[in-house]
Order: sequence, then structure tokens, then C-alpha cells
Amino acid sequence: MSADRLSSVSKEVKSESVSLCPLGAADAPEQELLCIFGTGDFGRSLGQRLLQSGYRVVYGSRRPHSCGPLPQGAQVMSHAAAAAQSASLVFVCIHREHYDFLETLAPQLKGKVLVDVSNNLKKNLYPEANAEYLQRLIPGAHVVKAFNTLSAWALQNGPSDASRQVYLCGNGAEAKEAVSEVAIKLGLTVLDRGSLTAARELEDFPLQLFPEWRLPLRLAASLAAFFFFYLLIRDVVYTYAGEGRDISFRIMVSLANKVFPIVSLIMLALCYLPGVIAAFLQLYRGTKYKRFPNWLDRWMLCRKQLGLLALGFASLHVLYTLIIPIRYYVRFRLAGSTISNIKENKTPVFDTTLAWRSDSYYSMGILGYALYVLLGITSLPSVSNALSWREFSFIQSKMGYLTLFFCTFHTYLYGWSRFLSPSTYKWYTPPGYMLSLVVPSVVLVLKLLIVLPCVDRTLTRIRRGWERTDPKDDTKKSLLT
Repeated sequence: MSADRLSSVSKEVKSESVSLCPLGAADAPEQELLCIFGTGDFGRSLGQRLLQSGYRVVYGSRRPHSCGPLPQGAQVMSHAAAAAQSASLVFVCIHREHYDFLETLAPQLKGKVLVDVSNNLKKNLYPEANAEYLQRLIPGAHVVKAFNTLSAWALQNGPSDASRQVYLCGNGAEAKEAVSEVAIKLGLTVLDRGSLTAARELEDFPLQLFPEWRLPLRLAASLAAFFFFYLLIRDVVYTYAGEGRDISFRIMVSLANKVFPIVSLIMLALCYLPGVIAAFLQLYRGTKYKRFPNWLDRWMLCRKQLGLLALGFASLHVLYTLIIPIRYYVRFRLAGSTISNIKENKTPVFDTTLAWRSDSYYSMGILGYALYVLLGITSLPSVSNALSWREFSFIQSKMGYLTLFFCTFHTYLYGWSRFLSPSTYKWYTPPGYMLSLVVPSVVLVLKLLIVLPCVDRTLTRIRRGWERTDPKDDTKKSLLT
């Protein structure tokens, strides 16, 4: 390469190069100023997060000189002085009953975005939502309802998966966009709920106590109460009335250890029963585009909660079973039986059938509980988010039915030959474990029908969009033609 060409290349490089000189303080972008009315727990936590995210924060307080410790780097002044600042976005972190003074600040707050984060102590406490009341007090401002579903603790420690979402609503698109930018910068996910008329709905969110768990909890409590009193009458009351023996001490462990597995097995079956019903509905209708009944929709939405409660009852059953060898009643019966055999010089005969039955019974129980735990772990958001839909469906569906089969077979092995023994039916009533087998057996039989090749092929076609043609529609079309 010639010297002239090298010199031309070097000149081009020099002309396109950029000097990497450090920026001075004057060249740094100015941090955006935000205002917070209120110096309570939520206001302090929010201010700390905003400062960490690169904002400047000024507090408005009714007692600026005695408002307690505030985040380092924040300013504090009166409400009027804070409202007069250049901050275009103001967080109103005060309760509704203290909103009256804001009406006097209407001129200073005109054109600014007011973020209402307040909540009430109970539903329908006021005729209108807090955000709507604030908008009526300051008509010149743009009120946005947001951040009311977060707690001060969540802001201090960083949002987790359960508290990462921020619901907001408002009448101004630009105002909601400004609040959304702040929320996203704080590492939150924004969900727009529409206009300010949705503010009452957002204010009711924090007042709800386990809304998705109500039906499963009521069902679990009802099943537990029913089987507890049912077994109490069959085991304790029947023994006292018929034989005159008091075995009420068995209520605490033996009776409870019968209730827990019964409720667990029924609730596990109830997790998969709605899916089977939905499949038969689709087969009957010949399409997937018709809505399911509301009761079935609600049932299918709470399957996760039903499964977790079932896992909880199964875990209690495991713990209660582990303490059986150390119970006084068991040790007393075992010692008495051993001493009796020694006195009578008897040697029990080894029963191979009973050995097979007991080992199979314990094996099915262990395998069923292991799969139970696997289902519970994969239902956690942190685990399910790491799985593909096919992996998650395989575990929750295929492995779930296998879990139900193991647990049901475990219960059948427990009954064994007692199903045909007349002494089992005290007062002509079946034992609790027999009643617990009804729902899971029905679910397994119906699922077996669905997986038949001829049925499964049709169901797969329906779920892929195929629709069965109605003969009546065909006749109508032919007549029109």
C-alpha cells in the first residue's frame, strides 16, 4: 500500500473519531422533580424508591419542621410551597378525610398530574371514589388513580412477583402516560383499567381477602366438617353405644388422620373433574367456540387453589402417619400383643398376601405424594415461568392424572377385602374412605373414555377449530339454495 493512501485513510479515521472526554456537572441531564404530599410510611417509602431511580423529590407536609425522618436527598416544605414547585406530577399520599385543604391549592395544582394512592377501610364508605372526589375538588388538575395496590413494605424491599403490577385509571391519556413512565422506571408493570370511573374498583382491590381462595376454602372446610362428624358418629359414638367402650381419645390423631386423606383425595379429583366435563361438553356441542356455563368457568379458574389445598391436606396426612409409632395407644397395644403371644407361646404366621398388600399400599402412597409435591412446586410462579407451555401442561395434566391414579389405588389397597365385610358397614353406613373413592373413580373412568383413540381424535379436531355441522343448518342452506 502506498504512503499517500495510508495518509488518506488516517485522515478519514481522524475526521470520524469522537473524543471521549468526561462530562462536567453542567452537561449532565437535569433530574426530573416529583412532589409527594404526605410524609407517612407510604410517602417515605415511595420517595426512597424515586430517589433511587434518579428523580428529585420534594415533600409537602403540614408540619415540615417535625415530620420525622425522610429519605436522604429529599426536600420538605409546606403543602403550598411544594405545590408551587416545578414538579408536574404530584403523589397525594394522604387519606381522603384530609383532602379539604387541597381545594385551596387549586390554582397552584392546575394543569398538574395528581396521583391518588389512597384506600378506604371498607367498601362503599363514600358515595364516590376517592379519586373522583379529588378530581371534583381540583377540576383543573389531571387525577390518576394508581399505586394504591402496593404497600410501603413492597416499595422498601423491592417489588416481588405478587406486587409488581400497578393498576391505574384516569381520564387523560397524557397524564396516564406520565404515571406509567414513572412506574416502569421503578421496575413495575402497568395495567391500564380505563377511565376514572374504574377508581372505585381499584380502591376495592386491597380490601379483598383471598378472593380466588374463597370457594376452595369453603369447599375444603365443608368437606372436612362433614367427614369429621360422619366418622365421629361411625367410630366413636357407635363404639360407645354398641360396645360401651370410650375411644374418644382417638379423635385427636386417628380420626383426624382419616379426615385429611379423604378431603385431599376428593379435592384432587375436583381439580380434574371440570376439565373432563368441559371435554364432554365440547364433544356434545361439536365446537369449542361456545362459552362454558358460568359455574364451570368459575370452577376451572380455582383449580390451582383446589390443588394446593389438596396438597396441604395430604401433607398433614403424612405428618400424622409418621407419629403413629410413638403414640401411647399404639405402643400399649403392641406391647400387650407381644406379651400375650409370649404367655400363650404363640408364633404369628407370616402372611405373604398381607405383606404384598401392605408394601403396595405404602408404595402407592409414597409415589402419589411425591407426584403431589411435584405438582405443587410447578404451580409456583417462579417455577412455572421457567417452563414452556408444553412442559407445564405435561406435568399438570399427564402427571396430575397419574397422581390421582396412585392416590386412588392407594385408597383401594387400604380397603382391600373390607369392601365385602358386613362389619365394615356400621349402622348400615359405608366407611369414609369408600365415600372418598366415588369422585376420583368417576374422574378416572371418564378420562379413560376421553383418551380412547376414536374419542381423542374427534376432541383434538374440535380443539383445533373444527366444528361439527348441524343437520338443521344444512337443510336450511339447501332450501335457501
